[in-house]
Amino acid sequence: MTYCVAMRLDAGLVFLSDSRTNAGVDQVSTARKMQVYENPGDRLMVLMTAGNLSISQSIRELLATHQDDAGHTIWTAPGMYEAARIVGEVVRLVHARDAKALADFGIDFNVSMIFGGQIRGERCRLFQVYSAGNFIESHCEATYFQIGEAKYGKPIIDRVVNPDTPLDEAAKCALISMDSTLRSNISVGLPLDLLVYANDTLAVTQFATIDENNQYFRMIRSTWGQQLKTIFEGIEAPVWNAAPDTTGHVLSSAGKRSQPMRAPLPPAMEPPGQPAAQLQTFAQQFRDGQQ
Repeated sequence: MTYCVAMRLDAGLVFLSDSRTNAGVDQVSTARKMQVYENPGDRLMVLMTAGNLSISQSIRELLATHQDDAGHTIWTAPGMYEAARIVGEVVRLVHARDAKALADFGIDFNVSMIFGGQIRGERCRLFQVYSAGNFIESHCEATYFQIGEAKYGKPIIDRVVNPDTPLDEAAKCALISMDSTLRSNISVGLPLDLLVYANDTLAVTQFATIDENNQYFRMIRSTWGQQLKTIFEGIEAPVWNAAPDTTGHVLSSAGKRSQPMRAPLPPAMEPPGQPAAQLQTFAQQFRDGQQ
């Protein structure tokens, strides 16, 4: 599996991908998921992929040379929207060529992509491309896209990132998001590729491949875990069955108790002379006596 995240901010773009393609007891393989298409001074575009590796690699290879009906390639497309259309067209070409053969062996045509960058003369743009070649664009209401194992790293991004977040802060958030995913899912793994792009630079200026020895990422992993534990321990435990005059940290009140939905005991298990309703009354009286 994989985890990739990209953010479109007022100041530019952030891209982060892992490199694990298979995980098991005795086999772990890696492959880089980020591909850069760069013509310095004219355009900088980044493609990140998740899903079937053979499909992803075919798309990346064809994308570098494919011409659309208007004669445009990814290197000559007049804007990012047109470049994203070329990406989608290449996805459909690979599907037409390979999908049936894959299906004959019980393999789904499974690929998802994040594509973004800037072409001279227009703003930065970011797209998520699907297996059918269709795509959506990031706007202010949705400043980031994730593909792969997205659920573990999503909460921190939702709480921290907005369009005016500085690039370095967004990069830090992306790394924390990745660390949370690495911690919870073995199918995502190091090394990572991180690219931070500032508006109008039209070239790669900030890029790092991050392994287990990277000083900054090691600091992120240890500090984030310690700070989370400190915050957790600073939150008070709940108060159960609180007296009416209790005002702090009340989870349930003595006068407003809820009850779980209970399955009735089978008749053969009810004690003689004590039907289930009487047992529940007894349990309630026992809890009252514990206050």
